[in-house]
Amino acid sequence: MINRRVVISGCSGGGKSSLLAELKARGHRVIEEPGRRIIAEETAGCSKALPWVDLPAFLCRAITMALSDHANAAEHDGWTFFDRGLIDPVSALQALTGEELLCSLGTAHRYHSLMFMAPPWPEIYVADEDRRHDFETAVAEYERLITSYPALDYEVLPLPKTTTAARADFVLSLLGISSFPT
Repeated sequence: MINRRVVISGCSGGGKSSLLAELKARGHRVIEEPGRRIIAEETAGCSKALPWVDLPAFLCRAITMALSDHANAAEHDGWTFFDRGLIDPVSALQALTGEELLCSLGTAHRYHSLMFMAPPWPEIYVADEDRRHDFETAVAEYERLITSYPALDYEVLPLPKTTTAARADFVLSLLGISSFPT
């Protein structure tokens, strides 16, 4: 059976969320980035598990949320597109703490073998209230991810620097998916 859980990851500010919004507008199931959801929850509450307050706590919450998202997607028959996934926070936590987590968690919870990587794109990068890091930090994140996914036997396909609609066409075409599900 084909794994229909597809990760779109890469450089912060590289157009991932815009691409996923386009896929959603075309009728595909999309899972919002755990980090953005956690920031929204934490800023509405006690604000402790924020990346700029307690990065390890934030990453642990992101891992828990990504595991739940992954399990919930298994109950869905169609394709599911993830704005980041489990590998992103696991590789970040491993880089931060040195604890070997990537191989065990990344192997136990697989996504489709093709994953799409948004490259650094300074012309569209914008910091905001939730994305407080600079472009150089985003590039460092990208460099970590561009090695983490292949280490787990994912085929990394770079997203072209083009319009959001053309990026969506690119992703769907490579997966052999209709632009608008029936």
